[in-house]
Amino acid sequence: MSEFGYIPEAPEQSAFNNKGIFTPTDIYNLKQNNKWVKGGAGLELIQSQTVSGVSQIDFTNLRENEFDIHFVEYNIKPSADTQNYIRFSDDGGSSFETSNYIYSWFINDSASGSGETKSTSSSQMYMNYGGGNGTYENHTAYYYFYNLGKSKFSLVSERAVTGSSTGSAHTFLGGAGYRVASVINGIRFYPQNGTSTGTVKLFGIKELT
Repeated sequence: MSEFGYIPEAPEQSAFNNKGIFTPTDIYNLKQNNKWVKGGAGLELIQSQTVSGVSQIDFTNLRENEFDIHFVEYNIKPSADTQNYIRFSDDGGSSFETSNYIYSWFINDSASGSGETKSTSSSQMYMNYGGGNGTYENHTAYYYFYNLGKSKFSLVSERAVTGSSTGSAHTFLGGAGYRVASVINGIRFYPQNGTSTGTVKLFGIKELT
């Protein structure tokens, strides 16, 4: 039996391009090499939160030592017209940082056209602005978080769609960052006004080489 499921040769591979059969020994060895991930395409659900009427949504079990990239699906209905923010924690959620954020978003409004918002010094990272709370005005987005488990600047990329308070559609494309070389082990999502109801899912993505 060859290495990681191949008979009799063992071409260079990972758990995701394997063409053979994994034995218990193969799985054990892949886990020891940090190359075995449950699920598809390296995506593993860490935590899903379904909330109702909360002022913030915190994730404090990021498993940041296991994953190179984190992915978040965000689907929230706000109780008020609001914009939403993200903050990081480096002490497991005991506190969340209130400075050293940067962001740059490109916005397109179905009624008024396109624009940009940006900052090189902010107390939080903007997720969107001008969001409404009408019947069809959900705030939906996905985010990729990079370097959370490393003593490097942490970065975020985003794509989002919200129903605006004026009844138009807003799309957002951009990124943000935290300009401190720190291991991040907590993420907070929160609205400027009102509360949030919906579901936010946090995944980990392993880079397999």
